[in-house]
Parts: sequence; structure tokens; C-alpha cells
Amino acid sequence: MVIEDLKPSKRVEGRWLAVLEDGSMLRLGEGEVVRFALYAGKELGGDEAEELQKAAKGSALKEKALLLLSRKPQSRHELERKLGEWGALEQECAAICDRLEELGYLDDAAYAGMVARHYSAKGYGERKLRDEFYRRGIPRELWEEALAQEQDPAQAIDAFLAKKLSGQEIDRQTLKKASDALARRGYRWSDISEGLRRYGAELDD
Repeated sequence: MVIEDLKPSKRVEGRWLAVLEDGSMLRLGEGEVVRFALYAGKELGGDEAEELQKAAKGSALKEKALLLLSRKPQSRHELERKLGEWGALEQECAAICDRLEELGYLDDAAYAGMVARHYSAKGYGERKLRDEFYRRGIPRELWEEALAQEQDPAQAIDAFLAKKLSGQEIDRQTLKKASDALARRGYRWSDISEGLRRYGAELDD
């Protein structure tokens, strides 16, 4: 297999285009060009051509992964799943994610903290945060540290009750609706009951 032409991409910095004698094109990173000592007119042996194609595939997958992370942060679990959908083998997924972690583009601990702050700021409690950690595949050993970044639930509960109960008669049914709504948002009953007492509601023991 002969490389008919090799040139830098005009659209993507750091990408090279290798046109092969059969008319196909490989999109390569600078690392692959150096590693395989590529140049126009070079003839690739069967094994070398296969290795180059594997490298080109890995480079393309890494580029797609970087683009995805720049648009929407992901956990390692989420990114591995996405790479699998793009056709990456399990070993390829692991290698790409390992490299992105080394470069700092993939960081489950930082991502967990971001998720905690985001949902806490939107008025959700600890149970909701734990549900999100689980759904996103964040390792359990990172949960507690991330939860420490949760906002004080008292402030969010007080704001919710002030809005929900304003102008309403504070009876058992109204209190139940408010507490149920807070429970659905992931708050613990101990925090909910304290909030109701701060609002002036009398609760049964």
C-alpha cells in the first residue's frame, strides 16, 4: 500500500491527511506521522498498513472524545459508553480514557463536584444528587467528597417553603404537599421537618 499524498488538513490544526493508492484517505495526528515516518510515496507493508489504520482510528476517536468533552463534561463511564457507540473496542476505550485523564480532560472527581453544585443550586437535595451520581456512572468512592460541596439545604428548603406556602392556609394537607414536593427533590425528612418548623408549622411527633 503506497501513500500517494500526505498533507496537513486545512480545517483542523494538527491533523494530517494521507491519501492511499486505493483512493481511501486516513486522517492522522502529528504523532502518527512522526511515529510511522510517513511521507508521500512511502510504501507500507501489510502489517504496517494495518497498524497505521488502527492508529488513525484511535486518533479520530480521541478527537471526537475531546470535542464532546469540550461541549459537555462527562464521567469516564459516560465517555466509555459513547466511545463504544462510535465503534471503539473495550481496549481502545480504556486507552483513550486513560490518556485523557493523564492530560486532565477527564476527571471524575471534578465532574462529581460540578454535578453536586449544579443540582444543589437548582434546589435539589442529597438523594437527588446521589441518584445523579449513580446515573452518570461516577465511582461511589467520590460521592462523599462531592456531596461536601452541596449547598446548605436549609436555605434552599426555606426559599422553597416561602414560595410554596405563601398566602395559603397552613393545614395538614398543605404541609403534606409541601413536604412531598421537597422529598421528590431529594431532601431528607429530617431537613424537611426542620424547615417546616422554621416556617412556623406545628408537626406531630
